[in-house]
Amino acid sequence: MASVDFKHTPHGDLAIISMRGCEDISAKVDYYLKQWRNADEDQTYVIPANCPRFGSGEAKGVLEHTARGLDAYIICDCFNHGVTYKMYGQTVPMSPDDHYQDLKRIIAAFGGKASRITVIMPMLYEGRQHRRTKRESLDCAMALQELVSMGVKNIITFDAHDPRVQNAIPLDGFDNVQATYQMIKALLKSVPDIKLDREHTMIVSPDEGGMGRCIYYSSVLGLELGMFYKRRNYSIIVNGKNPIEAHEFLGADVKGKDLILVDDMISSGESMLDIAERLKKRGANRIFIFSTFGLFVEGYEKFDEYYENGYINKIFTTNLIYNEPELLSKPWYCNVNMSKYIALLIDTLNYDNSISNLLNPADKIKNVVAEYNKNK
Repeated sequence: MASVDFKHTPHGDLAIISMRGCEDISAKVDYYLKQWRNADEDQTYVIPANCPRFGSGEAKGVLEHTARGLDAYIICDCFNHGVTYKMYGQTVPMSPDDHYQDLKRIIAAFGGKASRITVIMPMLYEGRQHRRTKRESLDCAMALQELVSMGVKNIITFDAHDPRVQNAIPLDGFDNVQATYQMIKALLKSVPDIKLDREHTMIVSPDEGGMGRCIYYSSVLGLELGMFYKRRNYSIIVNGKNPIEAHEFLGADVKGKDLILVDDMISSGESMLDIAERLKKRGANRIFIFSTFGLFVEGYEKFDEYYENGYINKIFTTNLIYNEPELLSKPWYCNVNMSKYIALLIDTLNYDNSISNLLNPADKIKNVVAEYNKNK
């Protein structure tokens, strides 16, 4: 027997709050919501909020709209280093800590009057510090608990480094969203001659920690799966981590195949580029990299070099975090727009409807691939 299809009314008046650096993606989300809800052109769901700073660098959160009864969605990019503030006359780029403190200031500015507050934090603050291996802090877990204690009801993040960190808030909402469908659509659009079958294409995980997301790609696309594991030197620490001594490959022969390397983020990109070079030496054809977040903390010079040498063909990252204008101009780069997906999540949640189908787009992926194969 089919379940009842409940028709929900909005949980509260919809409001989007754009933290600093998220103005562009928030405007795009607002555009889709206005289209779907037939709002007037001059209307907006984005309400004004800001965090002015004193000359010492101290700040406060200011909400310039009534807070009472709002179903509020705060979009926050903790990794946007493209925004700055003045401190003692010096221009200072905002760090993840600065963004996180401003997020708490805006939540505090609601004063408990909102009907519900949801934080959309695409790249989870301190997400890589998710577990304890020695005497060290558990920053991500503490941040989640702090947000919940301030009245946040739901936290939405994308491609969490380890989604098990949600165990820190087991009684509260935590959704880990993937960009799989959008990545595949972008690949099919920008590489129109790719053949997504077991004879021509293969999924490769750059390490054992990323096998979960790679297994998903492999399963929905019906492709072979390979994996590298990182042999580290655990006796020393360099730049806050144990250095990698070697990458070892486990999997079928890659000779002549197009390869899709999948990871949650590109930080310096050192290990990903090393793996790409090793795979090319094993006879791989083209190499495409899927990474939800492109940090590129050490610049683009190495990527330019590897592209010119033929080791990489295309890198796909999303607009979920800040992308420097220089990155957008690179011939090896493709930006994957997630704005419509975020708008769909917000629209669905505002009506208290289930987002289960949005979190697992396996059928949509199979349909878009089938359509692509039919039109080749």
